[in-house]
Amino acid sequence: MKPDTRRAAPLVALAIICCFAANSAHADNDFIVYSPYVVQGQSEVEAYGFSSQDARSKLDGASGYNLSAAHAYTDWWKAEVYFGSFNRDPGGATHLSGYEFENTFQLTAPGEFWADAGFLASYEYSKQPNTPDSIEFGPLFEKLSGHLEQRLNLIWKRFLGGAGLSNEFRSAYSISYRLNYGTAVLSPGIEAYYRPGDNANQIGPVLHGEFRSAAGNELEYSIGEVFGINRDSPDRTLLARVEYGFF
Repeated sequence: MKPDTRRAAPLVALAIICCFAANSAHADNDFIVYSPYVVQGQSEVEAYGFSSQDARSKLDGASGYNLSAAHAYTDWWKAEVYFGSFNRDPGGATHLSGYEFENTFQLTAPGEFWADAGFLASYEYSKQPNTPDSIEFGPLFEKLSGHLEQRLNLIWKRFLGGAGLSNEFRSAYSISYRLNYGTAVLSPGIEAYYRPGDNANQIGPVLHGEFRSAAGNELEYSIGEVFGINRDSPDRTLLARVEYGFF
């Protein structure tokens, strides 16, 4: 990929997210594979979204986007506030799903064990009728072997009341190959999502990128597409994410 193309990629990801907002799906925006790492003193602003396409009307047109801000108060704790989680169900209108307070805890130092570990814990305040608040929690793992980077998330969701709603589990996995270009990084790879609660499993290619400044600030982005591998999954889902970290 030429240097000017690499610089344009974050703008493409942001434009795709804006399209989700304009065209923007039961759809939850869980298309993210969390890292367990925490960088003390770093603040972040982030936007990510998805849009699904399928020949079946009950799955076609689901979309959503999330907006958040975060700060790492210590070298092991990062707090993040989702001040806008918007979704659209197939055939419905875009709505504010709720707000979320999320915490990432780094449990091990990089390289201390075979894989680096962290823990995610969050509280989600629902704005939707008949949908109770919920908590999410679970371990996060990351492993870097040379240029090969892998992440695994195991997340449980527990609804706080609400008749007929069962607890849910989901898992996300990514594998990518890091290519360094000075202050820029490109990582082509694959992401996979397992959601037994929705009976939806998806996998597909994703391109991750990163630009670093001399001050340590970072612009990260990813663009990808995952495909349904079982009957209840959308045929294809477009993913995009942009994050800016600064001190």
